[in-house]
Amino acid sequence: MTRIVLLGATGYTGRLIAEQLVGRGLAPLLAGRSASALDALAATLGGGRVAGTAVVTLDDPRTIARLLSPGDVLITTVGPFLTLGHAALTAALDAGAHYVDTTGEAPFVRHVFRAPGAAAAAKGCALLPAFGYDFVPGNLAGALALERAGEAAERLDVGYFFLGDTQTALSGGTQASAAGVLTEPGFTFAGGRVVEERCGARIRRYDVQGQRRPGLTLGSSEVLTLPARFPHVVDIDVHQGGLGAVTPLVAQVGRVAAVPSLARAVRALAGKLVKGSTGGPDAESRSRSATHVVAIASDRAGRFLEQVVVQGPNVYDATAATIAWSADRIVAGGLEGVGALGPVDAFGLRELERGCASLGIAEPAAPAASVQTRA
Repeated sequence: MTRIVLLGATGYTGRLIAEQLVGRGLAPLLAGRSASALDALAATLGGGRVAGTAVVTLDDPRTIARLLSPGDVLITTVGPFLTLGHAALTAALDAGAHYVDTTGEAPFVRHVFRAPGAAAAAKGCALLPAFGYDFVPGNLAGALALERAGEAAERLDVGYFFLGDTQTALSGGTQASAAGVLTEPGFTFAGGRVVEERCGARIRRYDVQGQRRPGLTLGSSEVLTLPARFPHVVDIDVHQGGLGAVTPLVAQVGRVAAVPSLARAVRALAGKLVKGSTGGPDAESRSRSATHVVAIASDRAGRFLEQVVVQGPNVYDATAATIAWSADRIVAGGLEGVGALGPVDAFGLRELERGCASLGIAEPAAPAASVQTRA
């Protein structure tokens, strides 16, 4: 029987994922650092609804791998992934288990698609990094836009935005991950290949529900996965638009961090300003925000061809839902490939579209206006 191991189960996002898994009738093995916290979570979920608990050392792959067998599913929320994520990835590969994570850290995603992806393919298991709000809805919207635009589409722009109350939208852990990413090299898809660049190299503005909102460029899984599926596409930019009016200022962090002599100081300052894992918004606060992702396909001359808007619940509920859905599909034998996979390649576009719609992540009933302009 396929086992689902949830690593980081007692953290903020981990708890939400555990609730989603149990709600689907899946019985995860809860893994983390604290026996008392794991036992308390298991009791809250209902003792008979989980497969048990296990204490692990988060930076020791051996303690994680001993929980896994070939074909099992390891879900990990333990971040920042650039510093803490490698142990879980190594454990999954050592065990031949499928791997799903919640990272939004593009450098880590790119790492997964390199040597670990090849190793997973050789072992017959799948690696699904960034299978939450980062970057499932953008992959879905982008693939739909490119499919509808046809082979005339040579450029894709994707923008991620929040709706509603954004003041309490992000947990401490998410802020810590985001701060780390801004000081690391980013990447994009330009001229038919993945090229390295600093985060925030460009700003693009979108009209989101009648408001002109900026987003800064950062690496993403769309850049790594969609070109192979749509080989006529030459350029892909993905923009993070959740920072609002301070976007231009934040973009300068990447500019400064790109200077080798200043990079260490910027990272140290970011570490002091962001506390790390401090919990996140409660259910009532989460209900006051939502997500809005725009994908725009253009031709070689930059002429608009197609736009797809995908809206969904807040960042954390969207992430918990997509992670649990992916585990459910893996257990049911729904994977369409092995190695490092994006959302579309993992399950197919139609199945991804249906699955996301069942989670409330879908195109709105009425078309949402969002015409892009350049800063």
